[in-house]
Amino acid sequence: MIPIKYDLDAIIRGYSQGYFLMADGEGDDLGWYSSRQRTLIPLDDRFRYPKSLRRSLNQNRFRVAINQAFEEVVNGCADRDTTWISAELRQVYSELHRAGWAYSFETWQGNELAGGILGLVIGGAFIGESMFFRISEGSKVAMVKLVEHLHQRHFALFDAQMMNPHLERFGAYVIGDREYKSLLKVALKQNCSFL
Repeated sequence: MIPIKYDLDAIIRGYSQGYFLMADGEGDDLGWYSSRQRTLIPLDDRFRYPKSLRRSLNQNRFRVAINQAFEEVVNGCADRDTTWISAELRQVYSELHRAGWAYSFETWQGNELAGGILGLVIGGAFIGESMFFRISEGSKVAMVKLVEHLHQRHFALFDAQMMNPHLERFGAYVIGDREYKSLLKVALKQNCSFL
């Protein structure tokens, strides 16, 4: 773990080099981490989703929005028994959001936030930090719609950082650090607009 300072340029440089921020969970000290393996969400025909989700998608039960409730998404992502999103990291995300680097991709049911995904956009890379839901299938629909959104805007990379069974159902796959950094380097050279 490498301690960080509140320097947004340095934070973006860190992510651009393949690191990510986490609180250590004990003293909530914020630091840089890297991993020998990275999990990517495919932005091509390898992406898939559970058949049970088709009904929700076909019925248009949710509408999507970007940055309509950024702080609420960050808080939703942090609100769990064990979290690596400390109060300090929430502040960092808020600063990155104000500077145009951090985004929330949300699903809504009526006026209620159903779920969302928090991430950073650097060039043609979307670096997913966390996701949450309040209404069943809210985050799953957000994932499907976010992949469509990134694909339409010609993003090269959707980094989900660490594998879990939920991501595996969407076709997420693991690559080594060297391959990840090579793909990231290509993605960073692209000038993609998230909005």
